[in-house]
Amino acid sequence: MKFKSIRLKDGVVITSTQNPKVKSLLSLEKPRERRKQQLFLVEGKKEIALALKAGYTIGNLFYCMDLVPETDLAALGIANKLLVPVTQEVFDKIAVREGSGGVIAVAQMKPNRLEDLQVGKNPLVVVLESVEKPGNLGAILRTADAAGVDAVIVCDPQTDFYNPNVVRSSLGCVFTQPIASATSDEAIAWLKARGIKIFCTYLKASTPYHDVDYRGPSAIVMGTEATGLSDIWVKQSDGNIIIPMQGTIDSMNVSTATAVVVFEARRQRGFRPTGSAR
Repeated sequence: MKFKSIRLKDGVVITSTQNPKVKSLLSLEKPRERRKQQLFLVEGKKEIALALKAGYTIGNLFYCMDLVPETDLAALGIANKLLVPVTQEVFDKIAVREGSGGVIAVAQMKPNRLEDLQVGKNPLVVVLESVEKPGNLGAILRTADAAGVDAVIVCDPQTDFYNPNVVRSSLGCVFTQPIASATSDEAIAWLKARGIKIFCTYLKASTPYHDVDYRGPSAIVMGTEATGLSDIWVKQSDGNIIIPMQGTIDSMNVSTATAVVVFEARRQRGFRPTGSAR
């Protein structure tokens, strides 16, 4: 089905992948260009709507005339002058994932500074050290959103928050979660200054994760996929915990491990109805 097209002011529909606007968009798939321009890509109507709700500034929105109806674009509330219609061939070139609904927006990054994080009197925080895989980061952000975590801090990250695969795998939760990037030293100082206890998942620990009291201000700290936590966290923690294993392996995927511990903390704190204030 071919939908009615919204045209640019001068009536131009982009038909070539060599168009300067298309080439500029494609450059944002590279981390260096994202950092340089402080811009990133958001695919999908739901994800774009979440970014707008979270206060992100949206620039051009590229859409495929054959995939998205005019009413869907109007519902996003983006100025008509920012809408860039493209052909199916061009959209297939710029789309990072399947099922994006025919829309891709260029958005401006936020600084995500540790000092800008605001948490309440009894926060539950997730800390990730040197997370490498965008899919894992995205999945952990989904867990944080589902469990009502107050903030996610990524220390010495090996991937950036605005990698297209983070946006995709988080289903837009990168926009719903308070997030910050910092060094491990900075994060430890920030947590201790606020009286937040540090609980580190550690393979050599002897305390099962479910034997710890997370009802007070707590930070659950997860290590890298390959090597686990560095010594600085293990030494500065208020308790090192382990997820007991019954099989032959001694570890699990970091996003799965995070979900196990975070939802135990949420169970102890009590589940609250969907939509309630944090």
